[in-house]
Amino acid sequence: MHTDLSPHLHTSECNQLIEQLNNCHSENKFSKFLGVCNDIDSQLVKCLNRERQARAAANRVKAAERQARIRERLVSS
Repeated sequence: MHTDLSPHLHTSECNQLIEQLNNCHSENKFSKFLGVCNDIDSQLVKCLNRERQARAAANRVKAAERQARIRERLVSS
């Protein structure tokens, strides 16, 4: 199961993989259950993990900045 695959939530690279996976599933109604689309799915999972790691890194930076501002306020008061 993947996260929400709405296009506005992902990079263009992942959106292309999402589109390829959807096309593969629609073209292979039965074969998709036999693993025909697994390569595309694996690439998509890796792309989504890279996005998640990038978001996490950005959130850590924001949290550190927020904590620094709070420390400054506490010291100056």
